[in-house]
Amino acid sequence: MNKFGNYLKDSYKELAEKVTWPNWAHLQQSTMIVLVATIIITLLVWLMDFVAGGGLNFLYKLLYS
Repeated sequence: MNKFGNYLKDSYKELAEKVTWPNWAHLQQSTMIVLVATIIITLLVWLMDFVAGGGLNFLYKLLYS
Protein backbone atom coordinates (compact mmCIF):
# COMPACT_ATOMS: atom_id res chain seq x y z
CA MET A 1 0.00 0.00 0.00
CA ASN A 2 2.98 2.29 0.62
CA LYS A 3 4.03 2.04 -3.05
CA PHE A 4 0.58 3.15 -4.16
CA GLY A 5 0.67 6.14 -1.81
CA ASN A 6 4.08 7.16 -3.15
CA TYR A 7 2.78 6.78 -6.68
CA LEU A 8 -0.12 9.14 -5.95
CA LYS A 9 2.17 11.71 -4.29
CA ASP A 10 4.67 11.59 -7.15
CA SER A 11 1.89 11.85 -9.74
CA TYR A 12 0.42 14.90 -8.04
CA LYS A 13 3.86 16.51 -7.72
CA GLU A 14 4.55 15.95 -11.41
CA LEU A 15 1.19 17.39 -12.46
CA ALA A 16 1.56 20.42 -10.18
CA GLU A 17 5.21 21.29 -10.81
CA LYS A 18 6.54 19.72 -14.02
CA VAL A 19 3.66 19.78 -16.50
CA THR A 20 3.27 22.93 -18.59
CA TRP A 21 -0.40 23.61 -19.16
CA PRO A 22 -1.51 25.52 -22.28
CA ASN A 23 -2.82 29.04 -22.01
CA TRP A 24 -6.35 29.92 -23.15
CA ALA A 25 -5.32 31.16 -26.63
CA HIS A 26 -3.28 28.04 -27.37
CA LEU A 27 -6.11 25.83 -26.13
CA GLN A 28 -8.59 27.58 -28.44
CA GLN A 29 -6.21 27.25 -31.40
CA SER A 30 -5.71 23.53 -30.76
CA THR A 31 -9.45 23.02 -30.42
CA MET A 32 -10.10 24.70 -33.77
CA ILE A 33 -7.45 22.57 -35.47
CA VAL A 34 -9.05 19.40 -34.10
CA LEU A 35 -12.53 20.60 -35.10
CA VAL A 36 -11.50 21.43 -38.68
CA ALA A 37 -9.60 18.14 -39.05
CA THR A 38 -12.63 16.23 -37.75
CA ILE A 39 -14.93 17.93 -40.26
CA ILE A 40 -12.53 17.26 -43.15
CA ILE A 41 -12.12 13.59 -42.23
CA THR A 42 -15.90 13.24 -41.82
CA LEU A 43 -16.47 14.69 -45.29
CA LEU A 44 -13.86 12.39 -46.82
CA VAL A 45 -15.43 9.31 -45.22
CA TRP A 46 -18.89 10.43 -46.37
CA LEU A 47 -17.61 10.95 -49.92
CA MET A 48 -15.95 7.51 -50.01
CA ASP A 49 -19.16 5.93 -48.69
CA PHE A 50 -21.25 7.76 -51.28
CA VAL A 51 -18.98 6.70 -54.16
CA ALA A 52 -18.76 3.10 -52.96
CA GLY A 53 -22.54 2.92 -52.50
CA GLY A 54 -23.16 4.32 -55.96
CA GLY A 55 -20.68 1.90 -57.49
CA LEU A 56 -22.23 -1.09 -55.74
CA ASN A 57 -25.74 -0.01 -56.75
CA PHE A 58 -24.55 0.25 -60.34
CA LEU A 59 -23.03 -3.25 -60.18
CA TYR A 60 -26.16 -4.74 -58.60
CA LYS A 61 -28.37 -3.20 -61.28
CA LEU A 62 -26.00 -4.40 -63.97
CA LEU A 63 -25.81 -7.96 -62.64
CA TYR A 64 -29.37 -8.53 -61.40
CA SER A 65 -31.43 -6.72 -64.03
